[in-house]
Amino acid sequence: MDTSARADLCIDNARLVNVYGGETEWVSVCVRDGRILGFGHREAGETLDAGGAYLLPGLIDAHVHIESSLLTPERFAELVLPHGVTTVIADPHEIANVAGAAGIRYMLEAAVGLPLDIRYMLPSCVPALPPDTLDEGVPPLTAADLEPFYDMPGVAGLGEMMNVPGVLAGDADALEKIAAALSRGRVVDGHSPGLAGIPLERYVRAGVQTDHECTTVNELQERLRLGMYVALRQGSAARDLQLLLSGVTEANARRCLLCTDDKHPVDILREGHIDASVRMSMAAGLTPITAVRMATLNAAECYGLTDVGALAPGKRANMFLTDSLRAFTVRKVWCDGRLVAENGKMLAPVAPAADASVLRGSVRLAPLPDDPFALRVPAGKARVICLTPHSLITREEVHSVEVDADGCFDFEKNPGMLKIAVLDRRAASGRTGMGLLDKSYGLTGGAIATSIAHDAHNVVVAGDNDGDMVLAVRAVERMRGGIAMISAGRELACLPLPVGGIMSDAPVAEVARTLQTMIDLARSHYHISDKADAFMFLSFLGLPVIPRLRLTTRGLFDVDRLSIVNVAVE
Repeated sequence: MDTSARADLCIDNARLVNVYGGETEWVSVCVRDGRILGFGHREAGETLDAGGAYLLPGLIDAHVHIESSLLTPERFAELVLPHGVTTVIADPHEIANVAGAAGIRYMLEAAVGLPLDIRYMLPSCVPALPPDTLDEGVPPLTAADLEPFYDMPGVAGLGEMMNVPGVLAGDADALEKIAAALSRGRVVDGHSPGLAGIPLERYVRAGVQTDHECTTVNELQERLRLGMYVALRQGSAARDLQLLLSGVTEANARRCLLCTDDKHPVDILREGHIDASVRMSMAAGLTPITAVRMATLNAAECYGLTDVGALAPGKRANMFLTDSLRAFTVRKVWCDGRLVAENGKMLAPVAPAADASVLRGSVRLAPLPDDPFALRVPAGKARVICLTPHSLITREEVHSVEVDADGCFDFEKNPGMLKIAVLDRRAASGRTGMGLLDKSYGLTGGAIATSIAHDAHNVVVAGDNDGDMVLAVRAVERMRGGIAMISAGRELACLPLPVGGIMSDAPVAEVARTLQTMIDLARSHYHISDKADAFMFLSFLGLPVIPRLRLTTRGLFDVDRLSIVNVAVE
C-alpha cells in the first residue's frame, strides 16, 4: 500500500482505542480501498471531524448461531451492524441439521458480499449425537462430507465439538474431524459443560481450543489454566456473563472472549449485542480497554483473523465511533471503510446474496392420530423435566401424578404440570416423544409449538391441554415452520419461519414486532415464569447434549446415561 497516496476517508479529531498498547490516543485515521492507510491527516475524498469521539475496531461475536436470531444472514447483518458488530464467528449447525451440506452451502453463499464479516466454523456434530447413541433421523455429516468446505472462503475452523464422549472414547469420525481442522491450521471449538479434571485435559489434548459453555467460575478458571480460550456467553436463554466476570482479571482476560451463542432479535434490539456485553464487563470492574479487547483483539487472535480485531495500517477498516467508552453507545459504523449504520439504524437494506428456496417447505409431519398426546403413567409415578432458572440445564425429579381410568396422565388432576411432545419433522414417520414438565415453566391456558428445537429441529409443543397442543402443531405445519400460540382453540399469534423451518427473511422490524407480541403473551396470557425465556427454553428441550433430561422423537433422553429412559417410573 502506498502510504503517500490520497485517502478515501480521513477521520480527524478521533480518540483511537489502541487495543495493542492498551491506551487511547488523539489521531487522524485514514482509509483507502477499505483498509487503514495510516495515521495523521492527509488529503481525502471525504473528511470527517469525529469531535473527540472514540474510534474503536469493530466488535467480534466469538460464537453465534445466526439461525437462532430467527433471521437469514442478510437480515441478521442488518440487526447487529448498528451495534458495532462487524465480524461474527458463526456455527451453522442448526441449518446443517435441517438440510445437511446444502444448508452449509446456503449459509456460505449468503455471506458473500455482506457488509458483515461472517467466518464459519464447520458443524462437527450433525447429528448432535451419533446415530448408534440416538437416531433422530438426521443424516450424518462425516469428516469426508466436511472436507470440501475447507477450501471455500470464509471457513475458520471446526465448530463446537459436542460429542465429548466420542472424543474421550477415541471415536474415529470425531477425531478425524479434529485432525482435519488442525492439519489446516484452523481452530477447533469446544462444548464441554461440566467437564473437569483428567477428562477435560484429555479433551484439550485431542485438539479442542475453546469453550463457551462455562457456567461457573471454577469451570472458567480451569479452562484458562489449560490454555483454552473461553467465550463468555450472554444470550437470551443462557446468561452466564455476569457470574463469570467475577473470575476474570486483568491478568487472565487476554484468553477471554465475548459471545452471544443464541440471542433473539427482540433482546438484541432492546439490550444490544456484543456492545451490551462490553458494557456489562466494564460495569463488573474491568477497564474499558480490557473489555474492548475481549470483544476485538482476543477473538481475532483466537481465530487467526489477521485483518480485523484492531485498527492499524493494513487492517480492514471495520470500526465504529462512540462518544463515551463507559456508555458505549454506537454512533457510526464502517465496514471496509464504508459507512453502513448510524445512530442505531442501517443506512440501507442489505440485499440477499443466496437463493433460500432450496430450504423452504422442509417441515413435513405425518398425519396426527386421534389421540396423539396420550401419555400412560400406570403406576402413578413419572420422571419430570424441571428447569434451572436462566439456564439451559434441566433437572430430573420423580413426581407422583394422578391418572385417568386408562392409566393416562390427567391434566385436571395435575394442575400446573404440562405435557411436552417432540414430533419428527423430516421423515413423516409419525414418531413422537412424550414427556412432562413441572410447574416451574408456568404455562397455563393453552399451548405453544415451535419448529425450532435444537439441534434436530423437530416440532416441539408444550401445553396444559391436548386440544390446543394439536392445533399448535397443525399451525406450525401449515406455516412450513415457525412458532404458534394457541389458547382455547384460538390462534393468538404465529411467526412464520419458512427458511428451513428456523429462519425468516422478512424485515427485522416485522419479525421482532411479532416476536415481542408473543413474548408479551407468554407473560400476560400464559403466565410463563420470568425465570425462563419462553421460546428458547422450549427450543433447547430437544438438545441431547446438555444435562440432564431432554426430550427427543425417540422419547425421554438422560444425557448423563446417554440413553432413553421411561417417563413412567415403576
